[in-house]
Amino acid sequence: MSETSLTPDQAIDALAQRHRRAVEALRAALSRFIADGTLPSPAERALFRYPELRVIWQPEGTAHATRRAWGKPQWPGTYATTVTEPEFFRPYLRQQLEPMVREFGVRLDVGDSSQEMPYSYVLDDATAVGEVAASELVRHFPAPNLALVGDEIADGTWEFGGGRPRPLALFDAPRVDFSLRRLRHYTGCDWRAVQPWILLTNYARYIDQFVAFAAAELADPRSPYARLVLPGGGAITRETDAETAAATIAAAPWQRYQMPACHLMRTDGEGGISIVNIGVGPSNAKTITDHLAVLRPNCWLMVGHCGGLRQSQVIGDYVLAHAYLRRDRILDDLLPPEVPIPALAEVQVALQQAAASVTGERGDELKRRLRTGTVVTYDDRNWELRWSQERRRINLSRAIAVDMESGTVAAQGYRLRVPYGTLLCVSDKPLHGEIKLPGAASSFYRRAVGEHLRIGLAALDILRGQLPSLHSRKLRSFDEPPFR
Repeated sequence: MSETSLTPDQAIDALAQRHRRAVEALRAALSRFIADGTLPSPAERALFRYPELRVIWQPEGTAHATRRAWGKPQWPGTYATTVTEPEFFRPYLRQQLEPMVREFGVRLDVGDSSQEMPYSYVLDDATAVGEVAASELVRHFPAPNLALVGDEIADGTWEFGGGRPRPLALFDAPRVDFSLRRLRHYTGCDWRAVQPWILLTNYARYIDQFVAFAAAELADPRSPYARLVLPGGGAITRETDAETAAATIAAAPWQRYQMPACHLMRTDGEGGISIVNIGVGPSNAKTITDHLAVLRPNCWLMVGHCGGLRQSQVIGDYVLAHAYLRRDRILDDLLPPEVPIPALAEVQVALQQAAASVTGERGDELKRRLRTGTVVTYDDRNWELRWSQERRRINLSRAIAVDMESGTVAAQGYRLRVPYGTLLCVSDKPLHGEIKLPGAASSFYRRAVGEHLRIGLAALDILRGQLPSLHSRKLRSFDEPPFR
């Protein structure tokens, strides 16, 4: 490590240079091995390592005070993390480092880490493995070691001491690379297309409405949106004519991907919107949010359907979750059910304001359609068959709606420090005999989905102007890494 301090941009440049060198060396060695069996030399293998960023803080006198929740060291000493794809993460890294240098006078240093870069994370069309068996590659090249990939920092189980530096970020390079590749697998899109404002839904019809919204925005010369990326990599832009756009959308291989996503990009630097159809169930909800979190999005919102639990509710009403009864069980070992998942005031207010704006309803009229309360999230779609066992718990919780994803999405936001919120639409009332029948369901979907999606989009527009308060201290613990 160097004894001289780097500026934030110099540090990022050094990270990018070292990352590029490692990727190029690994690809070149792979190509030679695939072509003629040439093994990488020990000197070459020493290059197959992630770069490491270090922040050293030795305060003199009174430490700088700031109300900002991120970009600040908690304790004197050295902080470190390995970094992947530094050019892509340049805006994020600069945002975290600049205030630390300016306000705290930290020293920045970059070097090579001891963490090897798995060969599977650098494969591209130019280094296709052909007929070479994966078992042969694993013998001679670094491979993913899942024993070294985890969320110990985010979950607060990382052990300090032993002369090791404190963690600088929630996720290190192997954890990030693991998720970047899984995002492409599940959503059908390159991870570089994912936007910082995310809508999660449990019905494909919301995707249809989002694509229609995107097409209208791209046709409007005043819109800040410029490009829509579809599953499979297809895209339409402002220059795409209507006929070609329709054909591109129809040709997208939606059915190939477990959780297809679309990404609507902006040109003004304010961050576009992604929507992911996570399907049904808490397992999917945890899976996708585990991976989206490494991109450090500004917010994710759950907009989907739920069962209404109150007689006074009407199909098509909205539920704004302010608490969650987590019966999904999927996070119980990581985030015990007794840990409260707080409602975030900024998100709650934005969703309510958006609902008023889109529906045109105010006061008591809005309250009749938009009810705030507890949402029960189950891991069993047929929970009604256990109603005699669940009745007392639902009554004690005062729950007003039931679904299979929202509690998990919110708990993941809390656990992984991503602002979250939930606005659901009542699509049936299972305890009152109002179930979804084919004709009624089609009518409901045509009427409600478009309005519901517009509320979610409007809420994100409101939150876009509130980033300082959105990324607040509410989601951070007493010994957080300096990076958001």
